[in-house]
Amino acid sequence: MPTPEILAPVGGEEQLLAAVRCGADAVYLGGQNFNARRNAANFAETSLIDAVSYCHARGAKVYVTVNTLVLDTELPALEEEADRIAEAGTDAVIIQDMAVLRLFQRRYPTLKRFASTQTAVHNVDGARYLESVGFDSIVLARELTLAEIQTICASVSIQKEAFIHGAHCMSVSGACYLSAMLGGRSGNRGLCAQPCRLNWTSGDHPYALSLKDMSLLPHLKELADAGVTSFKIEGRMKRPEYVAAATAACKLALEGKPYDAESLRAVFSRSGFTDGYLKGKRDGQMFGYRTKEDVTGAESVLASLATLYRNEVPLVPVNLTFSLSEHATTLTVSDGEREITVQGGAPERAIHRALDAENARKNLEKTGGTPFFVRSFQSEIAEGYTLPASALNALRRAALDALLALRGQTQPHKREDFMITAPARYQSVLEKPALWARFYKKEQIACEDAFEKMILPAEEIDLDLLAQLGKKLIAQLPTVLFPEDEPAFGAKLVVLTNAGLSSVWANNSYGITLGRRLGLTVHGGYGLNSTNTESVRFYEAEGLGSLTLSFELSMSAIKSLGGTLPRGVVSYGYLPLMQLRNCPIKASLGCAACGQAGTLTDRMQVRFPVECDHYRTVSLLNSVPLDIAERNIRALDHQILYFTRESQEEIEAVTARFLSAERTEEAHTTGLYYRTLL
Repeated sequence: MPTPEILAPVGGEEQLLAAVRCGADAVYLGGQNFNARRNAANFAETSLIDAVSYCHARGAKVYVTVNTLVLDTELPALEEEADRIAEAGTDAVIIQDMAVLRLFQRRYPTLKRFASTQTAVHNVDGARYLESVGFDSIVLARELTLAEIQTICASVSIQKEAFIHGAHCMSVSGACYLSAMLGGRSGNRGLCAQPCRLNWTSGDHPYALSLKDMSLLPHLKELADAGVTSFKIEGRMKRPEYVAAATAACKLALEGKPYDAESLRAVFSRSGFTDGYLKGKRDGQMFGYRTKEDVTGAESVLASLATLYRNEVPLVPVNLTFSLSEHATTLTVSDGEREITVQGGAPERAIHRALDAENARKNLEKTGGTPFFVRSFQSEIAEGYTLPASALNALRRAALDALLALRGQTQPHKREDFMITAPARYQSVLEKPALWARFYKKEQIACEDAFEKMILPAEEIDLDLLAQLGKKLIAQLPTVLFPEDEPAFGAKLVVLTNAGLSSVWANNSYGITLGRRLGLTVHGGYGLNSTNTESVRFYEAEGLGSLTLSFELSMSAIKSLGGTLPRGVVSYGYLPLMQLRNCPIKASLGCAACGQAGTLTDRMQVRFPVECDHYRTVSLLNSVPLDIAERNIRALDHQILYFTRESQEEIEAVTARFLSAERTEEAHTTGLYYRTLL
């Protein structure tokens, strides 16, 4: 079994040196645009080519992040970015948006496509889906246990990445809208402001949305045995000393050698480290935040960590073949794939001591200051001749410099004839969007005649309700469904399908695989994060019945989208801002104290409801509902009233207002529909 690669984060040129010199097999970095760390230094066109050349010369691969959601207005710039990345000869691109996948698939098919953590691959069906649509690698959700990782890895043949060190987002990646909704800075667009790291409280327990950093270095062999092929270090916003420490420690741990855990903790951690998700110990011990002592501790180790990457490190083995004849000297250097031969001057007749193989070797093996070390040496030396040490050194330098330049030559990817076409604006055949309702509990159901479709979590659907509502009823699939819950949930869905269930609503791509397998119509939810015409076309080609567009879009952008797939928006509801596997209320207070009606409080003393998904995961809801009852949202096919904790009476009142297009007088938000998202 091949040794997994070490994949290190690079936010700038110093981090690049730190990663490669400390042993990274590959690095991931951002180009000019469309990467999920837009505030990092990142790499413009010229520096990207230099970065690829530097890495390839030293045996490391380069993966470029193009992992933000894209707007229609940005598609021309996206094409330009794709051209820059391909021209630089990068090894892979990291992708979230299906429009980006489609572009690289068709324009640069030789450039590998890796799934970003924003795609939220957390179960078997999700992994299989991404493999089926053309990804060459998936990255596993950080919330998985070791057994779940093994289950998913066994289900696909493509490369499997797993984060092994760095920050834990509280929410499942790609399913977090907290920064966008509270401050207009979208994590899906690369500008997360990390409001979760502020002091949210659960009862008297502080920092209820801040987890300790993960460190799985003691578990690398177990992860490799489970099928992980790439060990990914988080931290493109971190300083180079952090990159050096984490990469060096990972390399030592992978070799089964001791590493400096204390320096690793000191350079950056939040109250130490956790492996709680991997071990399935999702409790209060996983929570932590960056203290003053953590910051002070970093100052003491920075200088020593900087020495790890100050100079070139011998990373590339070479074979040397030296020849000295009466009239010429030559040195051939080979890395196993490439070979360079350089010729020196004629040797001199030896007066005192002729050059022999041992002395020639001593001089020619001095590769310090280069990324090479000598693996083998062969020589053929005519008797009675000598060559000054300075000449031998010059010969070695010329050969190694030429080999380094050859290894660093970038190889652009061939461009195929594909361009993104301008969208023709979609026009619904309906004069006004049909009302759909989403209910949290079946006991909430009201105003049946007002709704064209009614969405209900699959666990809330029974055979009587299915018989009563028929094709009007859509089963909501869990936004996140981890492997330990997949079999039981799948069995439940089979029963419902056999009883007449015809369609599901999927907020994650795994639902497309699951729905297809059962022959159900799949309606795409807001969680598919569709923000542009190309992604709409993608899901249209995938056979979806409809698509609920991302609520991070402005209404003007929504109405400008093309494609022919029926679409809609969420127009009312306490929007889900985060999807959490480690419930902060359970971890601090226990389920009994919550009764599935818990709340978290932010630093401004605003309370946010928490919706429990059958004790598997929870959703952090917004503190006030989205409400655009009075707004004109024509050109769409449906609008969803997303009910969570409302009583039947409240549901009836909201529904009546939407039917009459009446503005609410209660506290509410219009979300991002009528303001600009950064």
